Amino acid sequence: MHVTDAHVEPYRLRLSGRHAVLEVSCPLPGVLRLRHAPVSSEVGFLHPELPGKRSWSVVAEGNQALTVERDGDRVRVKAEGVSLEVDAESGTWRFQDAQGRELARCVDVSGEVQAAYPMSRQRARLALRAPPGERYLGFGEKVGPLDKRGMHFTFWNTDVVPHHPDTDPLYQSIPFFVGLRDGVAWGFFLDESWRSEVDVALADASRVAWESWGPELDCYLFAGPLPADVVGRYAALTGRPPLPPLWSLGAQQSRWGYENANDIRGVIQGYRQRGLPLDCVYLDIDYMDGYKVWTWDGARYPDPAGLAREAAAQGVRLVPIIDPALKLEAGWSVYEEAKARDYLVRYDRGGVLVGEVWPRPAVFPDLTRPEVQRWWGGLHRDFVALGMAGFWNDMNEPSCFAVQPDVGILTLSSERSEGVGKVEGNTLPYDARHGDKRHLEVHNVYALGMAKGAFESLRELRPEARPFLLTRAGFAGIQRYSAVWTGDNSSHWTQLETSLPMLMGLGLAAVAFTGVDIPGFIGRANGELLVRWMQTGTFYPLMRNHAGKGTSPQEPWRYGEPYLSLARAALERRYRLLPTLYTLMHEASETGIAPLRPLLMEAPGDAEAAGAFDQFLFGKDLLVAPVVRPGQTKRLAYLPAGAWLEWPGLERTGAVREGGQHVIADGPLDTVPVWLRAGGAVALTQPAMHTTDANWKHLEWHVHAAPEVHGRLFEDAGDGYGESRLTVLRGGVTGGVLRLERSETGALPRARTEETIRVYGLKSVKHVTGARAHRFEDGVLELQVAADWTRLDVEP
Repeated sequence: MHVTDAHVEPYRLRLSGRHAVLEVSCPLPGVLRLRHAPVSSEVGFLHPELPGKRSWSVVAEGNQALTVERDGDRVRVKAEGVSLEVDAESGTWRFQDAQGRELARCVDVSGEVQAAYPMSRQRARLALRAPPGERYLGFGEKVGPLDKRGMHFTFWNTDVVPHHPDTDPLYQSIPFFVGLRDGVAWGFFLDESWRSEVDVALADASRVAWESWGPELDCYLFAGPLPADVVGRYAALTGRPPLPPLWSLGAQQSRWGYENANDIRGVIQGYRQRGLPLDCVYLDIDYMDGYKVWTWDGARYPDPAGLAREAAAQGVRLVPIIDPALKLEAGWSVYEEAKARDYLVRYDRGGVLVGEVWPRPAVFPDLTRPEVQRWWGGLHRDFVALGMAGFWNDMNEPSCFAVQPDVGILTLSSERSEGVGKVEGNTLPYDARHGDKRHLEVHNVYALGMAKGAFESLRELRPEARPFLLTRAGFAGIQRYSAVWTGDNSSHWTQLETSLPMLMGLGLAAVAFTGVDIPGFIGRANGELLVRWMQTGTFYPLMRNHAGKGTSPQEPWRYGEPYLSLARAALERRYRLLPTLYTLMHEASETGIAPLRPLLMEAPGDAEAAGAFDQFLFGKDLLVAPVVRPGQTKRLAYLPAGAWLEWPGLERTGAVREGGQHVIADGPLDTVPVWLRAGGAVALTQPAMHTTDANWKHLEWHVHAAPEVHGRLFEDAGDGYGESRLTVLRGGVTGGVLRLERSETGALPRARTEETIRVYGLKSVKHVTGARAHRFEDGVLELQVAADWTRLDVEP
């Protein structure tokens, strides 16, 4: 782009040439928006002005002031924390932070338009320099290791059954990554809902090349310097996840194949009789009447409200599946209303598009339109009244097994066009019409609209409770509304291992509430795989056992002993961990930082940490290296800088290991290797059969003594929007004396009178001040303190 005009406003710069436009603005400190329109003169009507553009993802509405200077062929733009230098001859640019470090460089921008029927073919391309050694993390729900350099991805939500370690695309499209070079992080987000692709230095090792099938490239650039800074700014731009209800963090059970109410009663009874914790059971599509969403099969589920009450008496919530496709059935009120209101997706020719999913024939509500989202949200009303606690959005890519063609129309050459244009995957054709938009543009945000309609309606229908939604498909911003699971995986060890970088990739995009089907949706796990997956899933934010119809049952007791006892131990460990998990989910609601994190989040300059894709941090202080391969009783783990206390299974403690090295961890079948960082303080409670509230009646602090100690605990009723309490522990060891201080904010009354504190890493204890009682044995100091304690001093 040869710049011929520069239009400067206080909050926006527009550079334009004969064909192209580049707009620059700053929505947030440390963030620049670059709206590239390389073929503006060919697709627009007001060139060089750009038309208004709706973002499905961006919620930040701020505008930061810009300072613009021109020096020959260079245009320099400065905003708070960032700057951009644009080459006025080529339209390429350099992105810098406040210290003047070059974070990113655009080396090429181009585009093209080819007239065609029924849609013109559009492409917009942008290439970024890929310096040697730079790592590219994230990209949402994608396969591969943490560092995606040398890979190629397509962003087109796709129903894949089953997916494998090299499958792409998958169900979610989140075109955002974190770049990391020499310990300094930056970020890039392509805010385009169109089908897009990225080549991450594969075809050309010196370039990260993006291609959108739309007319623009709407890019956001994020300064660091830490990965957490980048993710935090991305979350501020696209929205932070809400704090979920506590019960949704408990154990969940599901199966496509629970065919009636007695099956639901049976699985709850199966858990309770065996002493297994459980908080939630899902109802799959068999509850529907003829696969009509928003209906009940009266023979299979004669009294849904009564079933919900029975489950609640056992501490269990019910969550039904909701698919977007509507059965085309004359006289059915939901279909008739959607048709009458013109809420359905249409063919290019104009008639209502007809396809097949579970219902046949099926039509599709246009959930990209706000009025349809509000209507769809209102359909939850009856299910809420029946006592359904949450909703499970599935088949929402949208999935469509087949599309019924129409006869096509005559083209300019007097030949009939194809009745249905190109269909990529099991979905709707590119040229299907969503109001005034084409499916090619809005396919990736269909599920986002579905979740938005449901979430906002649930806030109105049940204002005293927090919504719980679980979705398979989504786009950037899905974290505002829903938890995410990674779809139809298989009962293979490779899927257990690859679940970790997939969940960490989602977490880097602020999608904090995530999980995968345990121990695999398709196939048959053996007892060893079940146990290892449950040990790993203890630390998934969403812990759900799920299996497909036609596969063997996979509830924890199906494998006999010793696997049942080991599964019970994993579930009890999950419930012990809930105070820390709940606190981390609260932290995510404030910062966008997910509980399950790559080691690079805390050790960005550590090259070895980049390769540790089969282990993770749980918050800042726990490092987990689960055994994810068959037959292994030991595993190699990497500990980043610092001192780490062996704490396998959150039970017995072992040696303190210095970081910056690989260690061999013991991992017999009853053990998940865990370490506690020096300075970490983690809160645990007692196991229970189900959750009650997050105002913990029993609380244990586990502290690894160090020069600086920090811990955090968030408590409230576990649901709703009432009073809360945030407790902060600070202190450390100075001159051999350990001092801990506790402070709190919030008006939530305490549910306990006493707490236990276990301190590790002290060599001797002579005197303790501030505790009711203490005991020092085998290197562990156990303290009994009043729940309102404020200070402890431990002298050696």
